[in-house]
Amino acid sequence: MEKANIGIQESDRKSVVQILNALLADEYVLYTKTRNYHWNVTGPQFNDLHKFFQAQYEELDASIDEIAERTRALGDKSVATLAEFVKAARLKESPGDYPSAQVMLANLLADHEAVIRTLRAAADEAEKHNDMGTNDFLIGLMEKHEKMAWMLRAFSA
Repeated sequence: MEKANIGIQESDRKSVVQILNALLADEYVLYTKTRNYHWNVTGPQFNDLHKFFQAQYEELDASIDEIAERTRALGDKSVATLAEFVKAARLKESPGDYPSAQVMLANLLADHEAVIRTLRAAADEAEKHNDMGTNDFLIGLMEKHEKMAWMLRAFSA
């Protein structure tokens, strides 16, 4: 594949790709955790939460694809294996832990808020690297996470 000639210096482009790959790993961990909770939620709100978690993991799945495609649009490869995701992710899983529905909501909210904080910083970094396309992309993604966090807060109230 030829190097991308899109008006961003190679070093800036590589820095932005690192940001995107770390974000992709976080998104994949959050997707997996949300899917886990979809499968394992119990209690009186089972039906509502089962459907709610499904809507959220479907939104995350779309975001994962968009992040990987943004990396490819910048002329680089995206991380794409579970081992790479675990190594690059800042969010953590809790294998073997099946919390109550309320704790599931709180865990997901905390992770979305962490991603939102990361996205704010990442958007600023993309701008510093003269990549306004990624800056705009990250801001849009941040808005999606803000909406999902709001929904988690509303469900927890």
